[in-house]
Amino acid sequence: MLVCLCTVLCHPGCKPKEEVKEEIAKYAVTTPLRVDTLFDKEYVSQIRSVRNIEIRAQEKGYLQNIYVDEGQFVKKGQLLFRIMPTLYEAELLKAQAEAKAAGIELLNTRILAEKNIVSKNEQAMAQAKVDQAKAEVSLARIHLSFTEIRAPFSGTLDRIPQKLGSLIDEGELLTSLSDNSQMFAYFNVSEPEYLDYKIHAQATVNNKVNLLLANNQLLPYPGAVETIEGEFNSETGNIAFRAKFPNPDKLLKHGETGKVKMTVPLHNALIIPQKATYEIQDKIYVFVIDRNNVVRSRNITISNEMPDLYVVGSGLAENERILLEGVQKVKDNEKIQPELVAAKDAISRLKLYTE
Repeated sequence: MLVCLCTVLCHPGCKPKEEVKEEIAKYAVTTPLRVDTLFDKEYVSQIRSVRNIEIRAQEKGYLQNIYVDEGQFVKKGQLLFRIMPTLYEAELLKAQAEAKAAGIELLNTRILAEKNIVSKNEQAMAQAKVDQAKAEVSLARIHLSFTEIRAPFSGTLDRIPQKLGSLIDEGELLTSLSDNSQMFAYFNVSEPEYLDYKIHAQATVNNKVNLLLANNQLLPYPGAVETIEGEFNSETGNIAFRAKFPNPDKLLKHGETGKVKMTVPLHNALIIPQKATYEIQDKIYVFVIDRNNVVRSRNITISNEMPDLYVVGSGLAENERILLEGVQKVKDNEKIQPELVAAKDAISRLKLYTE
C-alpha cells in the first residue's frame, strides 16, 4: 500500500509541462490615401462697412440742434445737426449788402464812362468790386451751410459724443456713419495658400465664401472674394483678401469679427483618419506596423485638418501600414495580427470631398 501511494503521488510530477501560448491580438490597420480633394478652411476676419466715415464739424460754434439719435438709420441729405448760425447769417447779410452797394457803384460808373467823365479803367475797377462782393456772398453762404450737417449717404449712425449746447471746434467729431447694406470681410492668407488659390482654385472652385459669425452661426447669405491686396506683409508673410457679403437684414455691423470659410483645393494630398492618431504634448503620433507586424510609434506633421481627417505633411509614406483601431490599447513595440482595411474603405464614411 505504501508503494502504491508513492506511485500515485509521483505520477503527476512525471508528466511534461504544457506550454502556454500567448495569443496575439487582432487589430484593423490601413494605409494613407493619396487623393485630390477639397476642404473648407476658416480664416479669422475683420468685418467692415462698405462705407464708414466720421462726421465732423466744419465750423466753430455752439451745438444748437440734434435731429437724430444714436443707432438711427438716416437717409442721404437728412439734417443731422445744426451749429448756432447767428454769426454766419450776419456775415451773409453783410456780404449781400456790400454786393448791392458795389452794384450801384458800377451802375453809376458805367453812366459816367459813357459820358467820358471817367475812364474805362474806373469802370473796370467798379466791375471788379462787384465780382469780389459776389464772391464774398458765395463764401458767406457756404460758411452758413456748414452750420447744417447733413448725411452724405444713407446709413446708420454711431454714438453722438457731444450734447446740446456744447461748444464745437472746427473739425470736432460729431458721430460716425456706416453704410451697412453690404459688408467687407478682410482676412489674411499665407503665401502657399495664396499661390494654390491663384493657380488651382479658379479652375475648380468659384470665389464664393461663407461667413461664420461669433456665435458659431453661419450667415445665411454667401459672399464672394472680390480683391486681393497688392503686397505681402513682410512681418507675417501673409496677404489680405477681401470678400463682400450682402447684409439685407442689417445683422452685420462695422467692427464685428467672424471667420470666413473658403473652399480650398488640395492636390495629391496624403489623407489619414483622425482616429488613427493620438496626441502627446501638442504633437501628433501614429502607430506604424513594420514587416514583422510590430507596432512602432512615430511622430508626424499635419498640414491641414478636415472633419474626421488629417492631411499629412511629413513623417509618413503612402505605402506604410498604420494602426486604425485600438490606438489606445496597444503599446509601442507590441506585435499584433493585422487585418488590412483598404484606405478608401477606411475613409468612405468620413467627410472627404473629392474632385
